[in-house]
Amino acid sequence: MKIILAITGASGVPIGMRLAEALRKEQLSIIVSENAKKVVGYEVGDVKKFLAELSKYGKLYNEAEIDAPPASGSAIFDAMVVCPCSMKTLSAVANGYCHNLITRSADVMLKEGRKLVIVPRETPVSAIHLENMLKLSRLGVVILPASPAFYHKPKGIGDMVDFIVGKILDSLRIENHLYKRWNG
Repeated sequence: MKIILAITGASGVPIGMRLAEALRKEQLSIIVSENAKKVVGYEVGDVKKFLAELSKYGKLYNEAEIDAPPASGSAIFDAMVVCPCSMKTLSAVANGYCHNLITRSADVMLKEGRKLVIVPRETPVSAIHLENMLKLSRLGVVILPASPAFYHKPKGIGDMVDFIVGKILDSLRIENHLYKRWNG
């Protein structure tokens, strides 16, 4: 499967990293925003180390590379995941504002009728956020908030991250065993 993973400037970059690792067997193109790099500094530490680790899982692009393959509908990708997704990026996608490679790639997924999964990581959300999510949902976008469950009795943050990543993989129809599924 050819997948685009965009990591934006919302808190939750470890989820994006774990998702890249989980998608390592796929043909992965990864776009990291400049604001994401700032968040990496706060949440993970060394930005260069983070980017080097990400590059093990796929081809890295900078958000300014508007001529990269994900920007064109003729470069066929099966799906795109924006994880984590800032409200700025969500708003840009919902309103067709294609100012960088991330928003242009999402726009291509929409216009080509391909799978787009948005993982917002914000709380609480305003009416504006909800309206933008509703607009995208009505266009067929999967809105998958980074909200972990607790029925599987997570032992730590890693288990909660794996739950979210597992749900993203489920939405892409990629088999995984990252979390214990509900069985009643």
